[in-house]
Amino acid sequence: MELLRTKRLTKTYGIKETEVKALKPTDISIEKGEFTAIVGPSGSGKSTLLHLLAGLDKPSAGQVFINDTDIYSMGEKELSRFRRRNIGFIFQFFNLIPILSVEENIKLPLLMDGKKVDEAYINEIMETLDIKNRKTHLPGEISGGQQQRTSIARALANKPSIIFADEPTGNLDSKNSNEVLDLLTMSIKKYNQTLVMITHDPNIAARADRIITIADGIIVDDKRTKE
Repeated sequence: MELLRTKRLTKTYGIKETEVKALKPTDISIEKGEFTAIVGPSGSGKSTLLHLLAGLDKPSAGQVFINDTDIYSMGEKELSRFRRRNIGFIFQFFNLIPILSVEENIKLPLLMDGKKVDEAYINEIMETLDIKNRKTHLPGEISGGQQQRTSIARALANKPSIIFADEPTGNLDSKNSNEVLDLLTMSIKKYNQTLVMITHDPNIAARADRIITIADGIIVDDKRTKE
């Protein structure tokens, strides 16, 4: 079942005389439950593509549909609400609030949306990601791997249709990278999530169901690794 699709998605920076096309017209679709890795050299346009798909940056032209909703036809407030309710995002630098505990950071998107917190579900996520015994700690009191697990839990907290991850293991050593990826793939299967991830690591990309390679703002390869 198709969860996400784009139509001639384009992003241009600058003015006409000096404009740079960070992303040339792009059409892709992503199926529900699919783990897609986006790879490519620095400056290739992969971060631009991810941010456009996640509703974090506005395209110069084209459309993005998530669950058949044209997300860029919405006003800013409506789009923000849609993101909070349908999208999870995992950042490379964690983006945790330093004065909030692990549990408070995880619940923050729900509280911002005025939603009742499903305490049993939040506890289950923390248990799955092995951070329940750190739930009262501040981000500065836990390891980098535990901080990234907290950011994953936060992305899962609103039970999103799709999760976008921007180099989620980029600041971790190989041991923590593998542990975080194991936990993330286990979590998306357990909660029936769809994952789109940027990575420079070929070993991580090889674990995806599909690898999209982008260069100079163009998708140059799109292959499935699993049948």
